[in-house]
Amino acid sequence: MKAHVSMSHGSPALLLVMIFLCCIESMVQATTSQLEVRQLLKRLNKPAIKTIKSPDGDIIDCVHIYHQPAFDHPLLKNHTVQMRPSIPPSGLYDENEVASNMETSSIHQLWRQNGWCPENTIPIKRTKKDDVLRASSVERYGKKSHRTIPNPISSYMQEIVQGHEHALVYAQGGFYYGAKAIMNVWNPKVEQNEFSLTQLWVMGGPDELLDSVEAGWHVYQNLHDDNKTRLFTYWTQDGYQSTGCYNLICPGFIQVSNEVALGAAIEPISTYDGPQYEITLQVWKDPKTGNWWVQYENLSPLGYWPASLFPFLTNGGSLVEWGGEVVNYNFSGQHTTTKMGSGHFPGEGFGKASYVRNIQIVDKSNNLQAPQRIETFNTRPTCYNLSHADNYIYFGGPGKNPNCP
Repeated sequence: MKAHVSMSHGSPALLLVMIFLCCIESMVQATTSQLEVRQLLKRLNKPAIKTIKSPDGDIIDCVHIYHQPAFDHPLLKNHTVQMRPSIPPSGLYDENEVASNMETSSIHQLWRQNGWCPENTIPIKRTKKDDVLRASSVERYGKKSHRTIPNPISSYMQEIVQGHEHALVYAQGGFYYGAKAIMNVWNPKVEQNEFSLTQLWVMGGPDELLDSVEAGWHVYQNLHDDNKTRLFTYWTQDGYQSTGCYNLICPGFIQVSNEVALGAAIEPISTYDGPQYEITLQVWKDPKTGNWWVQYENLSPLGYWPASLFPFLTNGGSLVEWGGEVVNYNFSGQHTTTKMGSGHFPGEGFGKASYVRNIQIVDKSNNLQAPQRIETFNTRPTCYNLSHADNYIYFGGPGKNPNCP
């Protein structure tokens, strides 16, 4: 006589089967996720010729220049590295500016205290497993969220709904072949999973296909697992949808300098009513190769994004921006306490407020010049405000305050 097991709805046997299947599915998903993380770490953490332990805990790997992550990009498999710009913009190295920076603003990276990378290598901040696991997914690690375009044309409410708030100035209406700015460096308090940054943008193309090259400093715990102020670059070729990333986290940016590690901490930091420390950043298009170079301070050029990545920047950008941004994920009805810049409003002025100064654009003739006209874009002035006078653009604020509940 055959035994018969009832599998009617709600029976213990059916419940056990469902639990078993759910457990199997969860195990498969977990195994797949772990495999994806391991594969990503293998792609990012290339074999090192030399490894340096930074005093702040970062691990810096000195990787051969032709083994960096950029060459995993299908468009760059046979790319020959351009070791220096063909023709730097006229005025790139301003002697008065160099002297001023050397006297008042000695910014450096901590890892250099414990060594340097040999010639023909570049320093790469090592990615840890926990860094990847903090991201919303393996695919989104090192990427800005979609619809974070700081577009002055878009509506006020669209920016607020997306959680990104800006206080910046911009130039548009021409063709821009680069941008430059001097910015003081702060260490703003940032709530968990949020960030605060100061940067410059050069952009071109429609929103959904936007090309953007960017450089600045930020505090971003979710990316770095700490609240240090760090140097960064960023790029996208589709409006932050799926392409692009910070620093060297994905194939794209080609670094040539062995002096600076993208994503590494910078110091010292400006203090309220005390010494102000600045960095100088410039992004520009090489007039011969079309590559987009990044210059940090007055060191040798940091590296470049190949021209082939940016169809809408072939004839220069159509929009340039300088200023601050925070992300506000506090949707509980109260504004975030994440600070922008120094965390103080621009009305407090020099030594107390964050600023960018001496902003310039690169024109078609490869000359640096002040933009003919700038306009302001400020999504929520009671939380973060902006003002400009002479060559200084002051911006920032505390976030939540009596006028920004």
